[in-house]
Amino acid sequence: MNAPRDPHPSSTSKTPFTPYQRRLFWFLSVASFFEGYDYLALTQILPNFGAEMGLAARHEGLLVGFINAGTMIAYLVVRKADEWGRRRVLTITIAGYTVFSVLTGFAPNVYVFAVCQLLARIFLLGEWAVSMVYAAEEYPSDRRGMVIGVIQAFSSLGSIVCAGVVPLLLTTPYGWRSVYFVGGIPLLIMAIARRGLRETARFEQAAAERQGAGPQPFLRIWRTPYRRRMLQLALIWGLTYVCTQNAVTFWKTFALRERGFTDAEVGASITFAAVVSMPLIFASGKLLDVVGRRRGAVIIYVLAAGGVLGAYSLGTRAGLTAALVFAIFGASGVLPVLNAYMSELFPTHLRSDALAWSNNLLGRIGYLLSPIAVGLAAEEVGWGPAVSATSIFPLFALALILWLLPETRGKELEETARV
Repeated sequence: MNAPRDPHPSSTSKTPFTPYQRRLFWFLSVASFFEGYDYLALTQILPNFGAEMGLAARHEGLLVGFINAGTMIAYLVVRKADEWGRRRVLTITIAGYTVFSVLTGFAPNVYVFAVCQLLARIFLLGEWAVSMVYAAEEYPSDRRGMVIGVIQAFSSLGSIVCAGVVPLLLTTPYGWRSVYFVGGIPLLIMAIARRGLRETARFEQAAAERQGAGPQPFLRIWRTPYRRRMLQLALIWGLTYVCTQNAVTFWKTFALRERGFTDAEVGASITFAAVVSMPLIFASGKLLDVVGRRRGAVIIYVLAAGGVLGAYSLGTRAGLTAALVFAIFGASGVLPVLNAYMSELFPTHLRSDALAWSNNLLGRIGYLLSPIAVGLAAEEVGWGPAVSATSIFPLFALALILWLLPETRGKELEETARV
């Protein structure tokens, strides 16, 4: 079941992929692509939607915060992957996201829009989380960081496509609604591709060992030695999200209202920054395999903090766009770091549950509340100062990573998961 461990993780000789692993790689990458598309879609249509619905800055912040609550509710879906299996939950989440994304396009008012996006976000984050578990359990240890990083990078590629097509979609008769109609594409692709999807070997072995044990208790991880590790990662996730959740979400609003950019200029800047950041994002997972999780975290987190600070404080379009490159890279690059740790520091029978608690439930408190706080602050001091102030939080998170988390590069899951 386990790939042989490479005694020299930094060597150029890597464990080759099987044909199934290559197919699975593309399947998870396509699923991640649409996660990135949906993530940026709300950012791109927010000024237009807010103007159409007559929303003030605080209302826009509340809307984003309400929708983001779906990332916490996704806990209920993600933890089921340890009970129902990775394959079944991934299939359900892809279908659920597609249905509610399309329904968003028919929303007659802000309330229906918010509910549809809340439900879409639940399934979307469930799909993302289970994809990371698949990546951890189905690939060799010496290439795990690269796989997780590239799959996450496809999310950024989805964001680039979104940034490029949204200005065009906004000019169609359906306006912002057409952005969500495009969300129906994943169902067609995944309905075909999922037929070759297998359950992970690690889950099948864990399921066989606990056969007949019945449903797992809701608080089971709290009764294990992994409770402390889960809480540590929850705090790191929360501090990270306070900044990265807002890094791109409000940039278009900031650029339009406080720097006087046009829609076309904003679209061009975001597209340029996203394209330039892509090589960095695709390399982030490889970086973790080469220099290690801890050193990679230092590089990525420092660039994230600096990028967000500059993207919301510099005065020229060139400077803001250059800083936005690193803000986008940082918002995506921190995810392979934490996803690698999440997958490597917990045993198979607790892996999805740990991710659900630390990321989807506890860690998302920062994800949920920070847009609301930023929206309220923006009414007093403006979007620039409100968002740039969050750039200190990734540095707090980095300090905790260096203090609390071990180096796991090149080690098998069974070894890194030991308490």
